[in-house]
Amino acid sequence: MAHGHPWHDHGLRAQADRRTLARTLALIVAFIAVEIAIGVLAHSLALLSDAAHMLTDAAAIGLSLVALRLAARPAEGALTFGLKRVEILSAQANGVSLLILAAFITYEAINRLFAPPAVRAGLVLAVALVGMLVNLLAARMLASANRQSLGVEGSFQHVLTDLYGFIGTALAAAVILLTGFQRADPIASVCIAALMTRSAYLLLKASGRVFLEAAPQGLDPQAIGRALVEQPRVVEVHDLHVWEVTSGFPALSAHVLVASEQDCHAARRDMEAMLHARFGLDHTTLQVDHAGGDLLEIQPAGGRARTGAAPPAPRVRSSLLTQARNRKER
Repeated sequence: MAHGHPWHDHGLRAQADRRTLARTLALIVAFIAVEIAIGVLAHSLALLSDAAHMLTDAAAIGLSLVALRLAARPAEGALTFGLKRVEILSAQANGVSLLILAAFITYEAINRLFAPPAVRAGLVLAVALVGMLVNLLAARMLASANRQSLGVEGSFQHVLTDLYGFIGTALAAAVILLTGFQRADPIASVCIAALMTRSAYLLLKASGRVFLEAAPQGLDPQAIGRALVEQPRVVEVHDLHVWEVTSGFPALSAHVLVASEQDCHAARRDMEAMLHARFGLDHTTLQVDHAGGDLLEIQPAGGRARTGAAPPAPRVRSSLLTQARNRKER
């Protein structure tokens, strides 16, 4: 038995997020069309790079919209958690697309460094300034959404990175207007590609942690194990696992032994309350049993098994399976 996840509040918040994402998507798509047209007319790779990045922004927001809609479907059949990890799949797709576009832009920028075309810097500067305003508005809209969602946070980081890109494009256009240095445009494109690569790395890293079922950022399994074993009735905690079903949905499971004369149900309720208060964990599965009887302890290679051995001093031990085993002296 575990604390229930606040699905009602989560559903209302997801609906609000979908409306925010839809408005932001409409704003960005309208500007992309204008920017591509002007980028071609002005022969500006920096503007086209910004447009490509904004296209990934639009894709990220579109995927987030689809993911939020799919994630809202109830769990059924073999999908016991529903489609909540579709959001993480969309983050992976966004990260890969960013890397591909960054590589293409870098290749084209290097070519233009050797043979820079004439750039209509005044037109580029005007579009870059408008782009800064559009991205400021989009970032403000996304900042009001639930940024615990990896899809929403990924969209926000896309837009924020694009804002930096427009600042770089505006500076490059200003340099060309003031000095005539045409290579400022491909140099700005390389900087934009570097920002895209950074965004891709952060997205792939965060989504990869979820797929590898690593403990969520800010939750230390060792600290959780120690907190559990410090509960008054607890004798031992093992098979402790902490992972994230999807962004903002941490989960925990553990096998707990309590003293033979203690109430298992009361111990479980106390541990669930502590996990909620100290670590914000609501989706917990605790198997609580009484300690007692002869135990067979398997020692590491080179050791030997002991039957009915006295418990060792309190400790927390980890393994590749992220297990924590803790005992207290009675």
